[in-house]
Amino acid sequence: MGDVTERNLAEHLIAELHAARVRGDLVAMCSLFADQGRFRIAGAGADKPIAINTDSLAMFRPWLSMMVKVFRLDGYGLTLLIVEGSRAAAQWHADIYSKVTGITVPTDLVDLVEVSDGRIVSYTEFFVPS
Repeated sequence: MGDVTERNLAEHLIAELHAARVRGDLVAMCSLFADQGRFRIAGAGADKPIAINTDSLAMFRPWLSMMVKVFRLDGYGLTLLIVEGSRAAAQWHADIYSKVTGITVPTDLVDLVEVSDGRIVSYTEFFVPS
């Protein structure tokens, strides 16, 4: 990426990650993550809490695959992006449609991201229905 600063890299990776999520593009999402890192998702589902905690992309990929198969994101909007060096926090929202239940749930999300060597090495996502 040449002269791209850490800040620009973090902004770029978050934009690419969110775009891939909206498209449901598992390959593109996985290409943004380092093979080893911390990957966490925590939030309130419709009827129970959801928690994923892995230390490698190999362990995280099946969860991402399930999310792509089961959920579709509509109405995406980035509310706030804060970047300090190699770390970033993104607040965003989407209408999450379950392909299983047929129900759409407006949802607020926060991603905490750390990047290194052009990849996401730490990813924590919190979500709650709006």
